[in-house]
Amino acid sequence: MVIQKEKKSCGQVVEEWKEFVWNPRTHQFMGRTGTSWAFILLFYLVFYGFLTAMFTLTMWVMLQTVSDHTPKYQDRLATPGLMIRPKTENLDVIVNVSDTESWDQHVQKLNKFLEPYNDSIQAQKNDVCLPGRYYEQPDNGVLNYPKRACQFNRTQLGDCSGIGDPTHYGYSTGQPCVFIKMNRVINFYAGANQSMNVTCVGKRDEDAENLGNFVMFPANGSIDLMYFPYYGKKFHVNYTQPLVAVKFLNVTPNVEVNVECRINAANIATDDERDKFAGRVAFKLRINKT
Repeated sequence: MVIQKEKKSCGQVVEEWKEFVWNPRTHQFMGRTGTSWAFILLFYLVFYGFLTAMFTLTMWVMLQTVSDHTPKYQDRLATPGLMIRPKTENLDVIVNVSDTESWDQHVQKLNKFLEPYNDSIQAQKNDVCLPGRYYEQPDNGVLNYPKRACQFNRTQLGDCSGIGDPTHYGYSTGQPCVFIKMNRVINFYAGANQSMNVTCVGKRDEDAENLGNFVMFPANGSIDLMYFPYYGKKFHVNYTQPLVAVKFLNVTPNVEVNVECRINAANIATDDERDKFAGRVAFKLRINKT
């Protein structure tokens, strides 16, 4: 025999919910007394407070081992790479001499890039250093901050300085300037106390023929030791890394030329096939003329 359960009215259901939320006879809220709720809240307060304190202590201990100025691990930056300016997609420098828009974007990028190298800014912010020696600034137990940087004046870039240049770094005449810069590596003594320079060649025989003549600024593509070591962005506030400008004089027009530039330094390897940018950079140059 099936006993049918008595169906509660809507009013009875509401009354039961009211009694569950607050029972005036037992003084229970949501089925618990005030003391029970107090113990639960106290437990979670202590529990999450302990987790917060442990997390805070762990972060504090970890931060004590990290310098604000120097990365803790630099094993992936043992060998600095090279990069070119103007910075282009796929490192392709394509110039259509008769089409101003094709090279004006490069000119605008170079103007912005070279602005910190203006002689007036360099004289105001940086030091005149002794060439041929590292510009070391040790802390000697006391934080030496900020570090001073050596001047690299825009006028050192000669015909590629862009100062009063109606040819716009040579892009309007089909003799473009490409700037080579070495990536920054903190506390790296580039050159191992020996002179160093940048050289550029065509990657293949046909590239060498089509590349033609070029001139470099500073002369011979030299990079002086006085711009090293680099102490980091926060320490070396006004640091401007040295540049080498390459002005291509008579590239065969309407032909794509593969160019490779390398840094010749005693402690920078340039033959690592696993890293195509270690101490070198390859880019494509094309001068279109109609």
